[in-house]
Amino acid sequence: MTARHGDAVPRPAPDVSMTLLNEVYRRPLDPGYAAAAERVRAGTQPPRTRRGTVGLVVVAVALGAGTVTAALSLRTPPTAVTAARNLLERQIEQRTSEADDLEREIDTLNDDIRALQADALGDADPALAQEIAAGQVAAGLVPVTGPGLRIVLTDAQTDPAEEEDPLSRVQDGDLQVLVNGLWAVGAEAVAINGERLIATSAIRSAGSAVWVDFVPLVSPYTVEAIGDAVAMQTELARSPAGQLLATLRSSYDIGVTWSSQPELELGGAGQVTLRSATVPEESSLLTPSPTEGPADDESAAVEEGATDAAGMAGSARRSGRDGT
Repeated sequence: MTARHGDAVPRPAPDVSMTLLNEVYRRPLDPGYAAAAERVRAGTQPPRTRRGTVGLVVVAVALGAGTVTAALSLRTPPTAVTAARNLLERQIEQRTSEADDLEREIDTLNDDIRALQADALGDADPALAQEIAAGQVAAGLVPVTGPGLRIVLTDAQTDPAEEEDPLSRVQDGDLQVLVNGLWAVGAEAVAINGERLIATSAIRSAGSAVWVDFVPLVSPYTVEAIGDAVAMQTELARSPAGQLLATLRSSYDIGVTWSSQPELELGGAGQVTLRSATVPEESSLLTPSPTEGPADDESAAVEEGATDAAGMAGSARRSGRDGT
């Protein structure tokens, strides 16, 4: 070996730890394989018997069959699991069909009830019939039509290969803020994906879905509000709800589109029953003071007012909503 400046230097002795690598480098073929290859070249390799060939084939077939059987048993669910899943699927389809039929029947019955109410009150007390109709519209019990504003929120587009960020989806809190903002700017009726919102409506989240009154909704979320579209859009853009929509679009890539609609059709929530409003049996407002009692005519007026209040409360129970 020659040094950097041309001076001869002695070659170092090989390291003992490199013996195995040196041996592999010099003799890459195992001695047994080398001997077998040499016998094949020399023609001294004993011929392969038929029994050995058959045995090799049998072993290969058995190994292949075992591998295939193991793979199928791992991929195919047990028969009991498959039967249970098929039974659940059939039950879900059956219950869904029954629920749809019941909803259609409820809608038909609600229409009949409204028609009977209109017939009963139309001739007897037109003013009361008109007041009830206005109250049903305000309570969201009947379908309504009119111009309004449509806002569509869409989940952000994400790479399927990457883990989805929950902040890239429209959440229940976003819809709550938007709906409250629409009510604040003068919306007369609001619906999300066709589900009419009333005073007792609840917007919740469960997993990746948003529930509106126990109805699961998925993106895109179409929020429709009947009212003055120009005024609502202007006021909503200045409100905290408008600022939230701008943040969703700029910071989280959530789609937000606005559009004025010349006519929107929002379905009604149906006939509901209020079960939480009751008239107390004893009220301090109706109990005469022990020192200053009202006159007889005033007492009669108070009792008459209490009777009227009880009648109004009964009407509210009949036309309200099943509360939780």
